[in-house]
Amino acid sequence: MTVNAKVSVFDLVEQANRAIDTVPVEEAVALHGSSDVVFVDLRDVRELEREGRIPGAFHMPRGMVEFWVDPASPYFKSDVFGPDRRFAFYCNKDWRSALATEVAQRIGLERVCHIEGGFTAWKEAGGPTEAYRRKPG
Repeated sequence: MTVNAKVSVFDLVEQANRAIDTVPVEEAVALHGSSDVVFVDLRDVRELEREGRIPGAFHMPRGMVEFWVDPASPYFKSDVFGPDRRFAFYCNKDWRSALATEVAQRIGLERVCHIEGGFTAWKEAGGPTEAYRRKPG
């Protein structure tokens, strides 16, 4: 069976980008280390293991965004998303983070943005990175 897409993923990303705050990578690098900014890595754990991550970033797989951000969800991460902080979402390029940022914003996360160009742009801009090790268990 062939999929007859009514809207493409590129259209969805473009729509999301019109509704959200996109932070240039240089600005994101300058924000790193700020106590009120949480970097949120949306990539698959295999990407983190292969490529590394932004030091101190919180890992939230893209498929868990709605569940971990929504206070009504039994899976709400109150220790991360409860306090008043700014959140900088990122993925490899910036497509998943655009979609995730839009969803989080629609749920009610007010101080959320995503990094233009994602982790790829972060590395190219000389942003700090660290190896990622999966927690045992």
